Amino acid sequence: MLGLPDAVRGCLFDLDGVLTKTAKVHDAAWTEMFDDFLRERSRRTGERFVPFDPVRDYDEYIDGKPRADGTRSFLAARGIELPEGQEDDPPDAVSVYGLGNRKNEIVLAKIRSDGVEAYAGSVRYVHAVRDAGLRRAVVSSSTNCRDVLAAAHIEDLFEARIDGIVAERDQLRGKPAPDTYLAGARALGLEPAAAAVFEDALAGVEAGRAGNFGFVVGVDRVGQAAELSQHGADVVVRDLSELLAHS
Repeated sequence: MLGLPDAVRGCLFDLDGVLTKTAKVHDAAWTEMFDDFLRERSRRTGERFVPFDPVRDYDEYIDGKPRADGTRSFLAARGIELPEGQEDDPPDAVSVYGLGNRKNEIVLAKIRSDGVEAYAGSVRYVHAVRDAGLRRAVVSSSTNCRDVLAAAHIEDLFEARIDGIVAERDQLRGKPAPDTYLAGARALGLEPAAAAVFEDALAGVEAGRAGNFGFVVGVDRVGQAAELSQHGADVVVRDLSELLAHS
């Protein structure tokens, strides 16, 4: 059914890059934030300015992770140490949380100005999942998940939402740890073996594999099919509509 094993009774969908075309918005926001930071650091220290790579750096250090984790990961890769700061640091604070909040400020401005578009194939697939009687949840590291779902007009398709706000409240580790997906399965009343994970991020498919979920679907939007398979995807598709051919 729907390209999934018969034992699957529910679906856990990542948001950015799987359901909505916001991964590019996030990528652009990370690039703008880090380039501004690195350029200013270069002016201050005399170090050579090496810009953020929106493909390699985003995929390796940022994609799928909670905002603070992604910030730390990239800074560590560059050998840059900053104070942690506080979660409510202003966007101009030179701290891990400050940089993350600056990135979020940029994302929200882009969403407000440009809106949010859902992938048509994903919307068709989720409708088919609902019509087949399977349970449905969104699992995202984003603290803006609800706003994005509402802006894309797909909020009513899902029964549960595990997002960055829930993760912080319940102290759930971010992807590649499986905590948020395990919480999604619990919210639907399912064991992990009865749930399928849908992810476009390498950290996300790792989380699906680590949680021993019944099936992990990798969604290849940027030409990393081999890497998604290597990190734990059972099948890789370019769009969820491809799975409907197997229903």
